[in-house]
Amino acid sequence: MFCDQCGTQLNADQHFCNRCGKEVVGAVSFAGPRPGRVQAHIRMLGILWLALSAFDSVGGVVAVILANTLFVQLTAQGVPPFVGPLVHAVGIFLIAKGAGGFIAGWGLLNRQPWARMLAIVLGVVSLFFNIPFGTALGVYTLWVLLPADSEQEYEKYQSAAA
Repeated sequence: MFCDQCGTQLNADQHFCNRCGKEVVGAVSFAGPRPGRVQAHIRMLGILWLALSAFDSVGGVVAVILANTLFVQLTAQGVPPFVGPLVHAVGIFLIAKGAGGFIAGWGLLNRQPWARMLAIVLGVVSLFFNIPFGTALGVYTLWVLLPADSEQEYEKYQSAAA
């Protein structure tokens, strides 16, 4: 038997939960504890990071190719000379962000200890780039992984997999 508020295992004769103090009234559920927020969302978060990173990487490769081909020709036709290097730098940034997102997504799916912090950092960066999808994923990442109790839950979830 488990407490229906915090998930702590209870004895059949208990009237109050030892952990949260909730009164056990009526029939007690025999189901296991409910998954926490991190456990319920970590798989989806990892998949979304992989998907957004694929788009970032493709966009970065396209930007680098355009900067090295099209903008070289357009500079001769009157486009300011800083545009090509600027597009190239944006492309490199997108490729680097995509690589970081792939690593974070893989780490979250495999419950690596460093993946939580990397996903939080990339979530903050994504708040300002890749509008609107990166912003939405950044908010979702911060909602799942940033609260104080999320760190303990992530560590517990990670150690359960090991």
